[in-house]
Amino acid sequence: MGERLPLIRRAPWVLVLAIPPLVFLALFFAWPVLAIIDRGLRPSGSFQLDVFSEVLSDQNIRAVGWFTLWESVLSTLLCLLLGIPGAAVFARFSFRGRRALWALLLVPFVMPTVVVAVAFLTLIGPDGVTGIHLTGTIWAILVAHVFFNYAIVVRTVGAAWMTLGDAQLEAAQDLGASPLRGFLTVTLPQLRSSILAAGSIVFLFAFTSFGIVVLLGGIHQRTLEVEIYDQTARFLNLDVAAVLTIVQLVGVVLLLVVFGRVQSDREQAVERGSPAAMLRPPRTHSERVFVGVNLAFIVLVLLSPLVVLIVRSLHGVDGWSLDAYSALRDARRGSTSFIAPVEAVMNSLRFATATTVMAVVLGGCASWALCSREGRRVRSASSITRSVTETALMVPLGASAVTVGFGCLIALDAPPLDLRSSSWMLPIAHTVIALPLVIRVLLPAIRSIDPNLLEAGESLGASRLRLWWSVELPLVWRQVVVAAGFAFAVSLGEFGATMFLVRADDPTLPIAIYRTLGRPGADNFSQALALSVILMAVTAAVVLVVDRLRPNGTSEF
Repeated sequence: MGERLPLIRRAPWVLVLAIPPLVFLALFFAWPVLAIIDRGLRPSGSFQLDVFSEVLSDQNIRAVGWFTLWESVLSTLLCLLLGIPGAAVFARFSFRGRRALWALLLVPFVMPTVVVAVAFLTLIGPDGVTGIHLTGTIWAILVAHVFFNYAIVVRTVGAAWMTLGDAQLEAAQDLGASPLRGFLTVTLPQLRSSILAAGSIVFLFAFTSFGIVVLLGGIHQRTLEVEIYDQTARFLNLDVAAVLTIVQLVGVVLLLVVFGRVQSDREQAVERGSPAAMLRPPRTHSERVFVGVNLAFIVLVLLSPLVVLIVRSLHGVDGWSLDAYSALRDARRGSTSFIAPVEAVMNSLRFATATTVMAVVLGGCASWALCSREGRRVRSASSITRSVTETALMVPLGASAVTVGFGCLIALDAPPLDLRSSSWMLPIAHTVIALPLVIRVLLPAIRSIDPNLLEAGESLGASRLRLWWSVELPLVWRQVVVAAGFAFAVSLGEFGATMFLVRADDPTLPIAIYRTLGRPGADNFSQALALSVILMAVTAAVVLVVDRLRPNGTSEF
């Protein structure tokens, strides 16, 4: 009577939860990607695999691939070099405004690429306030990538660093080790898996960067992502795009496999929840200098572009004014390229809301399926299946947004899924992009639930649904809200897929900014600044609210 139900009778719950996200990704990610590959490699009904050798032997393509690789490596090294000291500051020292600054670090990470590009144009563009013209060079791309990805290193490594005690480090210093040697021989080995995890994510984002390269890199800086876009949208060379898509996807999958192994090592090596180290104010002169330099870097490199963007939007030819904002109501209303800003804002909010609902529902199903207690008790083959499934669900995180957008455009063009004229096309593509981030936020929270609570509920006769509603959901609702906030922010700023899928009568705010930037004249640039500030304000508000809701002890992404 009291014997537990066999595993075979409870396993269907896992299948029921796993089916919706897997079917969704099969229809709206795998199928579109395969459609590009099929049209590119089988134009006349039979596969023409010789295109691989033709494309991969092309000197221009090889130069693009080589640039993508070394630019991503250099971006990653720069982020680690600058981010690890920042992680030390937040993990070891207390100072005024620490909590607010920790939350503000997330703002650049989710800031729309169009907004960041406009912000850097105000700083290092032809008419930038610094007088330094870097747009069209590799330096503009590297600085922008550091702006985006610095928070990944600081928050990932810093969260792990907070859980480390000082006993081993103090013992090494008592034996005569200098602070630098103590860090290299004691602290660094304990942080190795976290550093590798942060580095792999930074490399992934740099490897698939699109908007920053297009808007700041100019015509001479080309990555695989930009090349895929040009070969599909401009030249209609689907065979070349198909080969490059395959190459990029192989690279993304290999990176995710490495990240999965590193993440597993981190979960075994780092005890989460209660940081062992007590924060303290900097005491010595060197510590104060160390903290001050890192805080100055955060303010100058991460916050100053956004501040300058706001200031420039409020400064007209005749001084301070709101002309750029008031001009949004009627500027170029007779132009065919005119986009009413209010309409663009409402469209972005509508698409972001639909994306959030779909991403949270599908991401929740996937996360609870991966964290099922049934799966945890089964070893070997089941464990491998879960690992493969988790990797598959993460692939869109590093996949090309351009590929997703163009693939949906050519795959979803016939019944029963003819969505070319549907307003659901954009939220679907945005959900594909946001879904892995939602899963990444929810998985640690669900895995941290004490299984004894659920077993106690089972012993009292509670159903699986009742346990989820009354026990699990109340414990992780904050992380669900955090995941929803990230999905909302991702949709607000999505640019790559939107360029393919946006309808003329449903423009989004990033598209409005991009089109305004494409028109000559100081007035148009001022309006682009104003639109960027509006999008930045909405995104920042969402992220800051989300971070306030984040439970204590969950400082990572």
